[in-house]
Amino acid sequence: MKLVVVTAGLTQPSSTRLLADRLAEAAVRRLAGHEPDVRVIELRELAGDVANAFVTGFPNARLRAALDAVTEADALIAVTPIFSGSYSGLFKSFFDVLDNTALTGKPVLVAATGGTARHSLALEHALRPLFAYLRAVVVPTAVYAAAEDWGGGQDAFTDGLGERVERAAAELAGLLTHRVPAAADAGEEVVPFKEQLAALRPKR
Repeated sequence: MKLVVVTAGLTQPSSTRLLADRLAEAAVRRLAGHEPDVRVIELRELAGDVANAFVTGFPNARLRAALDAVTEADALIAVTPIFSGSYSGLFKSFFDVLDNTALTGKPVLVAATGGTARHSLALEHALRPLFAYLRAVVVPTAVYAAAEDWGGGQDAFTDGLGERVERAAAELAGLLTHRVPAAADAGEEVVPFKEQLAALRPKR
């Protein structure tokens, strides 16, 4: 079983890479017994190769190896920083040079990082539509990590982010093993929609 992680963080160290690693670790735990082979693709190392592929129309050997890894993967974890309310240009460019049939039917977990929680909806209005267009099967839970989610350090994150990571990993593992994860597996109680709706109404 091949699990490929694509991370578009631009700095080193990178909170985007850190989130990608946490998601991969959680997915591997959920796939215990299946022994997934995990490969991480750092797009910052391929930035020049991606740009050249646009100009020449052909990926070089290093970029081709990364594209082939994504194509041959059984599942994908894709993580990008959010710039100007959307995914980064490097992140989008990489998937632009990927064959548009490469992700058909492939389980994908999408995630993003940003300085503020206000940009979390970029997962729904930018990343999810991108992978839906590529005909991937995107897991229901998308994971967003704002600066405050890291709990003041890069070694740990808040309980809320930890729960989202575990839930998304359980959903990805469920798709890979053809098992629908129960709410208890994801570590979260299911709240009826009527109660969620009532909580949104203004109190008088």
